Amino acid sequence: MARLEIAGVPVSHSGFVPPRGAVTARSADRWIVSPGQTVRGCVRVPGDKSVSHRALMFGGIADGVTTVEGFLESEDCLATLKALRALGVTIEQPAASCVRIHGVGIDGLKGTAQPLDMGNAGTAMRLFMGLLASQNFDSILVGDQSLMRRPMERAAAPLRLMGARIDTRDGKPPVVIRGTPNLHGIQFAMPMASAQVKSAVILAALRGSGVTQVVEPATTRDHTERMLECFGVDIQREGSTISMRGGQRLRATHVDVPGDFSSAAFFLVATR
Repeated sequence: MARLEIAGVPVSHSGFVPPRGAVTARSADRWIVSPGQTVRGCVRVPGDKSVSHRALMFGGIADGVTTVEGFLESEDCLATLKALRALGVTIEQPAASCVRIHGVGIDGLKGTAQPLDMGNAGTAMRLFMGLLASQNFDSILVGDQSLMRRPMERAAAPLRLMGARIDTRDGKPPVVIRGTPNLHGIQFAMPMASAQVKSAVILAALRGSGVTQVVEPATTRDHTERMLECFGVDIQREGSTISMRGGQRLRATHVDVPGDFSSAAFFLVATR
């Protein structure tokens, strides 16, 4: 693989062709970056991964057809898409970066005898732990070699407090979920800030009874809360506490996934 050097620091090169005059090749596997032409123009960066995951999941359990534009077709998000299809959700891809999800409703997912492969998507695995904990069927979540070494107990622990039956292997995948439809609401003070753990609890609470409250030690990304509101769910935040009553149904909607800011950063620093 070729290398880029900026101020003497090597940077990975993935096929980007810079403006003429901006880069001088020193050897077959080495580049030196020097000032070049001004970068101008308009670019649409790839969609946000976290929002893409959630749009698929919420669309899958909503009533009606949800259209998602700007969907990030990454391996992580496609793992979520394939898992939902395995659970009985029909998902069409009519155009690039666009998916059409035929929601099965809050009670409509169907079990599968095969493990659900999350690939390298830790976000997908933790969110599916919450989504599947309250179903009336059992599920097994696996991933690639890297994901199988990552910790999952932080998401499993609060779900067990709700009545979920979840087993891990020394705190790591595979994650075995024995569906428990009668989960109950809890008040959970998170020991450390985590948008993924918070989202797993909220997803489990959708089919649970009573009110679930999650208290954050520090504010985390609120993609889940904002998107659930777009799907018609009444979810409240007061200070550091998020509250939601279980048993609510989601209404299909249209989701326009925003571009990923971290991907945009490369173009932002190139402009002046």
